[in-house]
Amino acid sequence: MAGALEGIKIVDLTRVLAGPFCTMTLADLGADVIKIEGTATKDDTRFWGPPYAGGESAYYLCANRNKRAIRLNLKSDKGKEVFKRLVAESDVVVQNFKTGTLERMGLGYEQLKAVNPRIILASITGFGSNGPYKDLAGYDYIIQAMSGLMEITGDQQSGPMKVGVAIADVLTGLYTTVGILAAIQERNHSGVGQSIDISLFDSQISALVNVASNYLVSGIIPKRLGNQHPNIVPYQVFPTADQEMVVAVGNDAQFRKFVQVLGVEEWADDHRFATNPKRVENRELLIGMISERMKTMPSRHLREQLEAVGVPNGPINNMKELFADPQVQAREMVVEMAHPTAEKIKLVGSPLKLSRTPVEMKQHPPLYGEHTEQVLVSLGYTIEEIEEMQKNQEVQ
Repeated sequence: MAGALEGIKIVDLTRVLAGPFCTMTLADLGADVIKIEGTATKDDTRFWGPPYAGGESAYYLCANRNKRAIRLNLKSDKGKEVFKRLVAESDVVVQNFKTGTLERMGLGYEQLKAVNPRIILASITGFGSNGPYKDLAGYDYIIQAMSGLMEITGDQQSGPMKVGVAIADVLTGLYTTVGILAAIQERNHSGVGQSIDISLFDSQISALVNVASNYLVSGIIPKRLGNQHPNIVPYQVFPTADQEMVVAVGNDAQFRKFVQVLGVEEWADDHRFATNPKRVENRELLIGMISERMKTMPSRHLREQLEAVGVPNGPINNMKELFADPQVQAREMVVEMAHPTAEKIKLVGSPLKLSRTPVEMKQHPPLYGEHTEQVLVSLGYTIEEIEEMQKNQEVQ
């Protein structure tokens, strides 16, 4: 079955996570993504293990399915010729070199536009194409620190903490995907492409959402609240008689149901707790009272009661518990694929559920340069020409 982006061809010059996550998302939707790696250099994440499956790192596998891969020396004249021939028949180029790298190679947007006026060039950098930090390298950990994310993560005792995954990379990949889809839609009207400038720094600042807005409105620097919410109470981790769980009371009606389950319905009429602003104001007092109450109640029984009355709550799963969850299985959030060196691999499924053009897992995360000959032949090169390029290390 054709995917939603069937007929869209994407040249992927990215490595590590933000760019590959973007291009994998587009590939999952049916785009033909051709991943280019250097003849002397591979995507760094191929070495970011253990664990490995069939010689491929789990990190690399997480962001590269549904792509084809070629090896190409973009520093050589022949390599640039191959690249431009590929660009001439493609829709999008995605790259995450340092600012100005493609331009110095003679492969910047102006040069690519001369080859194909419809081409869309999406550039992912740490800090964007302008400003005093434009030449700095961008790493997720540094971005989490500089964007303010670490300063609001953790609690007062822990000090600043990073998020448990490279969230700035993931968000940047998603923002880049949105930008590319918007540019494709605009090109449908104008007939011409454009360049897209996405930075990890901008993306993570945007994702501060209500915390950033709280500061911009009030001028008050937010404190680290650990597992608490800055604007809603109670909305955090609580102890029970056997294990911790999360309760997320989003409004006053839910609070009334919540305290009824706890057997202290009179709290809903207490002037200190009757409204969310009052609960935020009296946060420490109320949280202490709730915690003491919940410590006497088994988590399973408590969760069942809260679910019955519509109060949001949930367990704190580890990875084993998560992937054993029947909801995860029902939503096909684990997929199994055949692989040439690992026989079979398990990957996280796609959250994109389209009714007529569903995501399909057609191609395992490619081996280094796995489709070089296939792609070059499709561009019109003969086997003899390909062998000559291999001998000269322009491809391998």
